[in-house]
Amino acid sequence: MTRLAIVGAMHEEIAALRPCLAGLRTERRAGRDFHFGGLDGHDVILVRCGIGKVAAAITTAVLLDAYDASALLFTGVAGGLGDGVRVGDIVVATTLLQHDMNAEPLFPRWEVPLTGRARFDADPAWSARLARAGHALAATNAHARAATLHQGLVVSGDRFVATHAESDQLLAVLPDALAVEMEGAAVAQVCHDFARPFAVVRTISDRADDAAHGDFQRFVRDVAAPYSRDVVRAALAA
Repeated sequence: MTRLAIVGAMHEEIAALRPCLAGLRTERRAGRDFHFGGLDGHDVILVRCGIGKVAAAITTAVLLDAYDASALLFTGVAGGLGDGVRVGDIVVATTLLQHDMNAEPLFPRWEVPLTGRARFDADPAWSARLARAGHALAATNAHARAATLHQGLVVSGDRFVATHAESDQLLAVLPDALAVEMEGAAVAQVCHDFARPFAVVRTISDRADDAAHGDFQRFVRDVAAPYSRDVVRAALAA
């Protein structure tokens, strides 16, 4: 039996999905509540991983090892970096990188030591399903009607990027980065080690600038939960 893991960093990012699970049961492991049930014909595990790369890596390892999840979808919010990536837009990651990984001069900047790589590619099939779901959401959801869907590089690091100076520094060295968040690249590395497919979809909550804190809090409260629910369910139906 295949089992799909659906993960978000914060309660709000997965809150609207939990009531959709049929036959819900919950198991606590490693300080996290793992919710099991059926969703649109799929056997799923829904979990809040917590914020940051370590929290995301722990949760992903438990899902893939202890619960033998066959694939993982990560959903939530991110700060926009790329030109034309606006608040309310949807970004589907094609590849992910840890922008704060730096073991120079022993290894090239951003390369994860002893892996020979800095970028970890998302699963093309699941990413395509999420992209189609994002397009469908933009066509039908009043909140998302003005949204644009972007696909490309998402970068992760253990800090909340909240100033123009920080976002400009990231773009100067990673000009193809579309969005910045705090978990996706860690999930990508663990899934790579387990040889399991994964995909990441992010809704842009702020522009990773000096207004990011206020924009982030408001967006997560009002929009993140239904966005995550609708994109994930549309992807499962695709």
